[in-house]
Amino acid sequence: MGNRVCVLTGGTSGIGRAAAFALARGGWRLALVCRSAARGEETAAEIEANTGNGDAELVLADLSQQAEIHRAAAEIRERYPAIHLLLNNAGVVHTRFQTTADGLESTLAINHLAYFLLTELLRERLVASAPARIVSVASDAHRFARLELDDLEFRRRGYRGMRVYGTSKLLNILWNRELARRLEGTGVTANCAHPGGVNTRLGDDNGRLLALFGGLVKRFLRTPEKGAETPVWLATASELEGTTGGYFADCRPRRPSDAALDDETGRRLWAISERMCGLTTGA
Repeated sequence: MGNRVCVLTGGTSGIGRAAAFALARGGWRLALVCRSAARGEETAAEIEANTGNGDAELVLADLSQQAEIHRAAAEIRERYPAIHLLLNNAGVVHTRFQTTADGLESTLAINHLAYFLLTELLRERLVASAPARIVSVASDAHRFARLELDDLEFRRRGYRGMRVYGTSKLLNILWNRELARRLEGTGVTANCAHPGGVNTRLGDDNGRLLALFGGLVKRFLRTPEKGAETPVWLATASELEGTTGGYFADCRPRRPSDAALDDETGRRLWAISERMCGLTTGA
């Protein structure tokens, strides 16, 4: 891929880390957006040692805080004159209601609004660098979501961790379809990937019940490397040039739920996301 640049969130563990190694082997220059400097430096060093690619650089940011996303995006724009791939991967699952420093429910803030805001702040640079791609990690957990646009933070409804997580993944797909529509004719494509059930650190710090559940099922889960195959394929496959607005699993198109195909809901979600991120401009 020469000097092609990928911005990757959540690249220090799980699917993101596996994707970072795969992209580094392909010659990509990586901007690893991560919260921990120690883990980021360790990952970058391991990438260089194992792939020979020393072009993995850190951008430190806590994606739960919108001011941090703004700062990180400004740093990325300053550092990289061109961006050819944005891989939105960082995510969380919680067993109980938590809020961020911005006062937002944490799963919504990290799993959806961080995708939305970082993409908007880098969108102009991606368009200027076209052909370029945006790949966002979603999940088949979206099929169990119950979407209420006036209660995206589950402040009124009962908080069930996996339902909240699934709802955030439904938002990813709805947003991605609207993003693809807004990017038509720019040379930038946007697609979502379902990585499958993957043995990662997602949810490791969220209580005994989730830890017990994870311990029981992890033996049946696929490896992060297997989980990264579809996102990396969407990012690099030449046969996907121009393919946009899709949802993919196991390197094949997959039809998402009917709720995920509701384009009017996607347009309404866009406007809500703009307001929650303090943005007033639209496409």
